[in-house]
Amino acid sequence: MSRLEAKKPSLCKSEPLTSERVRATLCVLKGILTSSYGPSGRLKQVHSGFGGCVCTTSQSSALLSNLPVTHPILKILTTSMQNHVSCFRDCGLFTAILCCNLIENVQRTGLTPTTVTKLNQHLLSLCTSYLKSESCGCRILVDFSSPQTLLCLVRSIVTSKPACMLTREERDHLSALILRAFLLTIPENTKDRLILGNSIIVPLKGQRVLDSSVLPGILIEMSEIQLMKILPIKKSEAFKVALFCASLSGDLSDTGEGTMVVTYGVSLENAVLEQLLSLGRQLVSDHVDLVVCQKVIHPSLKQFLSMHRVIAIDRVGVALMEPLSKVTATICSLLLCNRNDTAWDELKLTCQTALHVLQLTIKEPCVLLGGGCTETHLAAYIRHKTCNEPESILKDDGCTQTELQLSTEAFCSALESVAGSLEHDGGEVLTDMKYGHFWSAHAEAPSIVNWPDLLSRCGCGLYNSQEELHWSFLKSTRHPFVPQTYLPHEATGSADNLTLDCFTAKLSGLQVAVETANLILDLSYVIEDKN
Repeated sequence: MSRLEAKKPSLCKSEPLTSERVRATLCVLKGILTSSYGPSGRLKQVHSGFGGCVCTTSQSSALLSNLPVTHPILKILTTSMQNHVSCFRDCGLFTAILCCNLIENVQRTGLTPTTVTKLNQHLLSLCTSYLKSESCGCRILVDFSSPQTLLCLVRSIVTSKPACMLTREERDHLSALILRAFLLTIPENTKDRLILGNSIIVPLKGQRVLDSSVLPGILIEMSEIQLMKILPIKKSEAFKVALFCASLSGDLSDTGEGTMVVTYGVSLENAVLEQLLSLGRQLVSDHVDLVVCQKVIHPSLKQFLSMHRVIAIDRVGVALMEPLSKVTATICSLLLCNRNDTAWDELKLTCQTALHVLQLTIKEPCVLLGGGCTETHLAAYIRHKTCNEPESILKDDGCTQTELQLSTEAFCSALESVAGSLEHDGGEVLTDMKYGHFWSAHAEAPSIVNWPDLLSRCGCGLYNSQEELHWSFLKSTRHPFVPQTYLPHEATGSADNLTLDCFTAKLSGLQVAVETANLILDLSYVIEDKN
């Protein structure tokens, strides 16, 4: 008789964020994410103690899915970030780092969770309203008559993934290919609503990135012998295709627990083969040119079709079935090359992200300035707004001016710290007092320096240091100022190498970060079942 173990009581912990273990673990997670952020982010090698492949990456989708997180608070954070990434494919690290910064900064203020969550929601509302307004100084409307803005957006995404190990020439080549692949999925004639096609990524590992190319249509792998038999194809009218998801191998399906009654003298194999050949005769009669099967085609049926000049391709797999079934939509194949498996896997994720971001941009045709400039500009705007118009927030919530100032500083410092995370080499990080943009200087800067001589361009690349600007260290105390709003069209039109972010993904990331931080800060108890 087996012995039953007594059920353990659930473990209940109050005020989980006061635990040093939780704070230390959160700090480690933040360090991993922060050090991976941006074009010069440090790569991470993630592997399981049980064996398997090693993942070399700096992308949030790969990091968050491979990090072994056990504490409930960290699970809330990582799950929330993964949900964001699964929907938007971009701004995952921005979201996670901002969330960690908010939790860390708010804890130092000593404010109650109720007060903090209310004020954070108001500050978030100010951010979203400003970013959506026409007066926003860090948002650019996309002009679809010119590809330049979209190309800058794609190049920014590709550049931010150092594990792809690309040269500048390769980045430019790949960015142009991704944009071309996306444009090929847009139908030429649309009546009611726009339905985008698909871009299929075809792996070509072990080759130069510069050999990557884009082809309209679907690329299907077949043997050279088959290809030589059917070439050249000379057909002026429509090319007929028959697509089969079921197996054409002639194997009998499993009857389970049932029984099959067969008439005496009948051969099941011959009967099934005759049915397949009958199907083949029908395909020939219907003047079908290409037969594609997800699974296996019987050799005799293949031979019959080949004799009648019908191309037969089997084992194409489930991945190609959906685009094949929609082949009269706008579909293209992106032949993606890279030198090794690790770099190719990272490059594939990058291309998928860029293509998805372009789809989001079609739905909401605007982008945000990247390179940390949106974060510092937004922080300057929020500081000025709460300093000069505090009554708009305080009138409904019953909070004091001091509580608003503390909460605003925690919120804005969290945004600025995300921008500061782009600097990984010990350089100085600054913001200018006119536009509120992010600037970075080399670590070897002298103690007394003329900033215009040391700085070149701001993080997004829109402004240069030769303008009459004044700078302040990002983490220094400074008087609130109003950053210049209403971004002039001439400024964006003249810049051909901007660093840009996806508007939809970043706006969602901002909301997810604040709401997740509020949820974690408001937790009073954690109850764990240890059975």
